[in-house]
Amino acid sequence: MPISPVSKKTPKTIADFPGLQELNPAMRPEEARVESNRCLTCFDAPCIAACPTHIDIPLFIRQLQTADPMGSAVTILEANPLGHSCARVCPVEALCEGSCVYQQWHEKPVEIGRLQRYATDHLHDARVQPFSAGKDIGKRVAVVGGGPSGLSCAAYLRRLGAAVTVFEAKPMAGGLNTYGIAEYKLSRPEVLDEVELVLDLGADVRFGKRVGKDIPFDRVLREFDAVYLGVGLGPGHDLDVPGEHLSGVYEALAFIEYIKHHDFGAIPPGRTTICIGAGNTAVDVVTQAKRMGTPKVVMAYRRGPEEMPAYEYEYDLAKGDGVEFLWHVVPVKVLGKRSVEGMRFARAASKDGKLTVVKGSEFDVPCDRVVKAIGQQAHGATLRKLSGLDLDAKGRVVVDPATLRTSNKKVWAGGDAVNGGKEVVNAVADGKRAALSIYRAVTGKTPGPEHAYWISTIEGRGKAHGSAKALAY
Repeated sequence: MPISPVSKKTPKTIADFPGLQELNPAMRPEEARVESNRCLTCFDAPCIAACPTHIDIPLFIRQLQTADPMGSAVTILEANPLGHSCARVCPVEALCEGSCVYQQWHEKPVEIGRLQRYATDHLHDARVQPFSAGKDIGKRVAVVGGGPSGLSCAAYLRRLGAAVTVFEAKPMAGGLNTYGIAEYKLSRPEVLDEVELVLDLGADVRFGKRVGKDIPFDRVLREFDAVYLGVGLGPGHDLDVPGEHLSGVYEALAFIEYIKHHDFGAIPPGRTTICIGAGNTAVDVVTQAKRMGTPKVVMAYRRGPEEMPAYEYEYDLAKGDGVEFLWHVVPVKVLGKRSVEGMRFARAASKDGKLTVVKGSEFDVPCDRVVKAIGQQAHGATLRKLSGLDLDAKGRVVVDPATLRTSNKKVWAGGDAVNGGKEVVNAVADGKRAALSIYRAVTGKTPGPEHAYWISTIEGRGKAHGSAKALAY
């Protein structure tokens, strides 16, 4: 049975959706002072090892203790040029804060993420560029993809003196930070401020340019000394069920992008939204749908809550927003003639890790919106056609894990195209590692001592002590 139609009137601004406002407020100076003083500045700090970019967390917190937020921000950005956004979107519960020694005592860990945000906010509010481009080394590098991994690679290559051209298919850089992360976690203005700081180092950016479509890949290989692929993942997987073409069926990232760009007219109001999938992106979908005023939002997953890919705190967030859950179900058909009127499911059973559909278990759930959040496809087939790169069985680019060099000696790759879809901070770490490897390959040299700190953070060797610039800022 179709759901009753709702009003076609659509709010025009983000102000109409209070629930989409920032989830975690910034720390006040007094809070930052008290919280930073809780840090024990461990010598072999487990939080450093848990951070994929190996930020010297005790150092940046100690700088906050001494009322030096600018120096603290520089320490952070030396190791992670996207530390401003990572402070907001990193799963700190599973990384730095999850490894804090306070956890062993069953006490609240130091709020590292919020302290990191406090420091980087200070630098961004002051509009300060703490770094500069290095002396020209006479080498040109193409960075394909202006997301977190590509931006990280470009930032360090510019600091090392390479000329960098970034080819970005979309109108704005930032990748998933700009287009695919929930609005209440990370707003577009925050992302673009960070992108501006990175690009201020002098990278040339070609927006709206797809390598392989607008620009031949072999031409890029001829014109540049090295190429870094930070292309991320492709479109979402299909449900492969009848009715998937109906109006009211959305890809998860497209749904999130409409919200990120405040294009609320592209998302007509509805009464019931069903999201297929249970990863972190699915949580972003259902929580935002609920916060936009959708009365009923359902997350449907083929397995149980104990096997959902989303982090536990993300699951708690969805539950707190009043999202409903359907476990052990698989989609069978999207119901409707021209637009979505419902979703047909069948019960699923699991034995020895294999799913089977229970015969005669089909049932219908009325809805007027279906969002697919079952993962993205790799660009593997396209990359192989363009460049002949070696791929693994899942279509991910095969690289040397130490250098991120591919089977083509002029091409490096990192981020989601290699790892299949991890966190922003993992993509940033890949970009940093690749930049160093590219520099060594095209120059045959090792960077000078002024780069010693950020290079030490690539391997997380022991405890970093900060650059002279960071300490004296």
